[in-house]
Amino acid sequence: MMKFQGALIREQNVTFAIVIVKSFVLQNSSEIERARRSFQPFFPGRPIILMAQDSRGIPTYQGRHDIVAFLANIDPSRIPWKEYTIN
Repeated sequence: MMKFQGALIREQNVTFAIVIVKSFVLQNSSEIERARRSFQPFFPGRPIILMAQDSRGIPTYQGRHDIVAFLANIDPSRIPWKEYTIN
């Protein structure tokens, strides 16, 4: 069983998912693709944005540019995070 933190958000007529990943994932394009594929079954047909935080808690987002630009301007504490469980 695996758990992950994520959120499903609807903003400006776009519904997208954000999933928190480890920083190393965002450093490697094959890790990014692997992560995105592994979360796709939970958010079918939705763009998936990957998010990692540095040691100071500063988020980095990876994914569709328009969504990333939107997220860069909001406080991550406003995101409605929840815990998902994979069996």
